[in-house]
Amino acid sequence: MAKITYIESNGKEHVVEVADGLSVMEGAVKNLVPGIDADCGGACACATCHVYVDEKWLSKMPPKQDMEQTMLDFANDVHDNSRLSCQIKVSAALDGLVVRMPKSQH
Repeated sequence: MAKITYIESNGKEHVVEVADGLSVMEGAVKNLVPGIDADCGGACACATCHVYVDEKWLSKMPPKQDMEQTMLDFANDVHDNSRLSCQIKVSAALDGLVVRMPKSQH
């Protein structure tokens, strides 16, 4: 299990324990974290689970695949640290991960 901190655009924090093997998106949905809608259910076919990965965690992230980048092209307010949370698998190495939701997802 890893503790993931989800921060809403208004600054409200949600610290959640997420089981290894689940995605960051699944952890949010299972724990009713607002701001991650996951309309496609994690199929990398929308961008409603868009998050900003805290800068200190970027080097620990797996690289973006082509499909993720394509979906991010349709998202609002994309930055260099933008990721789709459905594409980030949780492991012990991500214990303490911090992600923020964009203002467009509230």
